[in-house]
Amino acid sequence: MDNEIEQLKREIERLQKALNDRQQVSVASPSLIDNQELITDLARYAEALLSKEAVKKKWREIINEDTWKHLSKDDALVDAIEAEKIRRIRNGQAKREKAQSLVVKTPEILDSIASDKSASPRHRVDAIKTLDGMSDTGPRAAPEMGERFSIVINLGEDYKLKFDKSIAPVANDKDVEIIDSTVLPMIAAKKQEGDDGGEPI
Repeated sequence: MDNEIEQLKREIERLQKALNDRQQVSVASPSLIDNQELITDLARYAEALLSKEAVKKKWREIINEDTWKHLSKDDALVDAIEAEKIRRIRNGQAKREKAQSLVVKTPEILDSIASDKSASPRHRVDAIKTLDGMSDTGPRAAPEMGERFSIVINLGEDYKLKFDKSIAPVANDKDVEIIDSTVLPMIAAKKQEGDDGGEPI
């Protein structure tokens, strides 16, 4: 008889604990679901972009260890996180953040290649060049051309006059005037007519 009473007490305690757990989740859920920044961070955690410790540290005021354990039992919250994950995939945000997190590891990988004496010299040099480019330590040997504007004047009969110039001042970039070779005979002929009393150009 005493054994049955003890078993009943333990069962009541277990059921009471389960009921309390459910109530805690249902009380916490509305405030958690309404917090879009938290939903986004939980989606990042599900995508392995944030660690559990990082999420818990950032949200320590509203998520304690007990609440963390019950998050996965809240269907509405799980649905909100899944919807956020889908939204992030569709707008490309998940891909961009994943790529950024992987690119950050690149210098260590390149360093291991550059420092590996058993690696091919060519691979080591390529790794060093890539690291140098990533470090952005000084002016590049060949400056970027930047934006340019180009004007093409159609003179008729397949004759064209082209002007090509950089918009911003660039060292060693002269204002280039390119004249198609097909135009040169026409210009020479026009000058000849002007010299012979014809109409000058």
